[in-house]
Amino acid sequence: MTVTDLFAGEIATELLKVLFSISRRACLCKSTADALITSTNQLLPIIQEIKYSGVELPAARQFQLDGLSETLRGGLELSRKALACSRWNVYKMLQLARRMERLEKRISAFLHGPLQAHVLADVHHLRFDSVERFDRLDCSARQLEQRLESLKIGVGDGGGGGGGGWMEEAVKRVDAEEQRWEGHFKNRILFLTISQSPDVEQLRAKILGFIAESDHGSGSFGCYDGFIKEAPGGRVLIVLDDVWSLSVLEQLIFRIDGCKTLVVSRFKFSTVLGASYEVELLKGDEAVSLFCQSAFERSFIPPGSDASLVNQIVNKCKGLPLALKVIGSALRGQPEMYWASAKKRLSRGEPICESHENKLLDRMAISVQFLPKKVRDCFLDLGSFPEDKKIPLDVLINMWVEIHDVDEEEAFAILVELADKNLLTLVKDARLGFFLLSSSSSYYLSKIASHSKFNKKVVNVVNVWGIRAGDLYSSYHDISVSQHDVLRDLAIHMTNRGEINERKQMIMPRREMELPREWERIADKPFCAQIISIHTDEMNEMDWFAMNLPKAEVLIINFSATTYFLPPFIHNMPRLRALIVINHGSQTATLRNLSILSTCSNLRSLWLEKVTITTLASSNPETTPLTNLRKISLVLCNINNTLDSILPSTFPSLSELAIDHCDDLIHLPSITSQFHSLKSLSITNCHNFRQLPTNLGDLKRSLHILRLYACPSLRMLPRSTCELSRLKYLDVSQCVNLRSLPEGIGKMAGLEKIDMRECSEVFCVPDSAASMESLRCVICDEEVSWSWKGFEKIGLHVQVAEKHFNLDWLHE
Repeated sequence: MTVTDLFAGEIATELLKVLFSISRRACLCKSTADALITSTNQLLPIIQEIKYSGVELPAARQFQLDGLSETLRGGLELSRKALACSRWNVYKMLQLARRMERLEKRISAFLHGPLQAHVLADVHHLRFDSVERFDRLDCSARQLEQRLESLKIGVGDGGGGGGGGWMEEAVKRVDAEEQRWEGHFKNRILFLTISQSPDVEQLRAKILGFIAESDHGSGSFGCYDGFIKEAPGGRVLIVLDDVWSLSVLEQLIFRIDGCKTLVVSRFKFSTVLGASYEVELLKGDEAVSLFCQSAFERSFIPPGSDASLVNQIVNKCKGLPLALKVIGSALRGQPEMYWASAKKRLSRGEPICESHENKLLDRMAISVQFLPKKVRDCFLDLGSFPEDKKIPLDVLINMWVEIHDVDEEEAFAILVELADKNLLTLVKDARLGFFLLSSSSSYYLSKIASHSKFNKKVVNVVNVWGIRAGDLYSSYHDISVSQHDVLRDLAIHMTNRGEINERKQMIMPRREMELPREWERIADKPFCAQIISIHTDEMNEMDWFAMNLPKAEVLIINFSATTYFLPPFIHNMPRLRALIVINHGSQTATLRNLSILSTCSNLRSLWLEKVTITTLASSNPETTPLTNLRKISLVLCNINNTLDSILPSTFPSLSELAIDHCDDLIHLPSITSQFHSLKSLSITNCHNFRQLPTNLGDLKRSLHILRLYACPSLRMLPRSTCELSRLKYLDVSQCVNLRSLPEGIGKMAGLEKIDMRECSEVFCVPDSAASMESLRCVICDEEVSWSWKGFEKIGLHVQVAEKHFNLDWLHE
């Protein structure tokens, strides 16, 4: 053997070792990519939450978090490439593996370096802020700590403390204790909002189920009540917010070892609770700081502002946090003369009585009285809905359109203005995983932005919330509005002035067993109300009394029962345009007296929620069609094949049919295709829906929008879908078992937008799609985006959808 042979053998051996190492790293590349995707998907939402939590971060920290976010997004893209790469392409796999290793080291270095410094800084700030706050509160804070001491050391049985004030302010006062509470109770803390009209049975079931660590929180509590002597999982804290009634509270407090109850209320319940703490109003600098946050978007009076005038207005708010926030928002951006006028109005405000609540309402009314009349009227309408319940945006917009002579775009602009002034709250969209107005309502905002009569604030909303211009067909069926109960009280307080017969709104503020007696005493005279809002338990035919409502245009019925008889006085509402029936009970309710709808000749909009529909067709015989009915919405309903018997002659003008969360809907009957005025057909979140009518193409002259969102049992679209030549928008997103788009989709010449995100079984696009000249936007997953980009032409935008996973809907 020569020397060269010896070296060649050693080199070959080393080369084999290197090749083995390379192949091993290449083989592990895909598993590394999977692990990287998993960890990134867990970390990225947390970073985003920190960035957009509303807490102002220092510029350096914001820059670092932005950089980490970009790094994580780059890691996701890199991991996807690794998973898509062929296992035989060892060279590329090795490159990707090296890049992922570097990325992993970079992320690890941040987590073990700068992030630890962030945590230490936050802990330092938290300790400093806590000390400063408790120094200001002085003896009040020490009293709070003493009152809560029993909670921390676990002494005593059953119920805990109670208070007088709003939950938000109480939480702010004890946020320094939050970590100790969570550690003491091991995160076994249940928060419940009780309100004025609670379903006590449901609340007891939730509490007992939580204590027993059971998932039957919405079912019967009889199996637990009386048998639980000790919380099986250790200590439990139950927080009951917005409690109004002693009788209700007595039913919600359980004398169970290890269970503590904290009650937040406007009232004291000394007979039930062993200790109480009164949350103090804001004083001095605290009140000024909160007011300035709303009025100037900073925590201090800016230079150049009239500090004396600001302090006078703050003093008139009497330290009430919500009044400071709402009035500050109302004055934001207004000239100094406007502020002076507001100060005079506040000074002249005389309370109806000496109660603390009426003083608050009278001083808060200033923020509403300065609104334009139409906007003010829309705010007052919000009092017609139950407290602590989300209001479907579709219901609200329809109501405003019918009674205020506005179109949908202007109604939405009013909504934005009210939200901008903190008079209502826009609720987060669970589907998209970010603030609701970022996509779902873009049609209305994009039209509002170009409308000359709306102010610049609405245009700014379009820019800030990232509205995509031209996104014309997105829906707001899953959007809702909420309102603080004090603001609702303000709306009711302002509408309840004058004689009942002369009021524009007749509202039951809370759920009662029957209609108000004061209504019955004057029922012999006509009522002038435009809106009637009823909130009761079960009602039978004999529970109603006759009422003459010649001017009523909207009837809102809220109830909690398993059966419900619609009021006979609907017959005496000749102008009725919108009927809204919502069941808030735990079970679907059977509606009776549906035949009364045949007398509603002017009815334009019908909303039914959580009811069983058995006689909708027979309640509207052919001899008495509802010629003006334009829109039907069925939400959480048991349909029981009722749609099979509905004739087009019953609803000859029907233009919108929306069915949402109706689990017993399996197919849409063929007779649906005979509604030749139907422009929008929406079937969403119907998990057992499998089939559209084969003759759907018969709607080719009318149908513009076909929305089939989140119907996982739907496997195919009928061939006749391709005959819908006037269809402009097709939404099949989250139809996870849909196999393909129709082969003849190219015939849909008018189609402008397709939303097919999360259609995981659709891998390719029919060749005929190349002939769709009007198509300008496709939203899809990355896997199928390349097929669409193969047809990409001038004007077509292929948008790869981001995946969002959210469990907020579980709380509904």
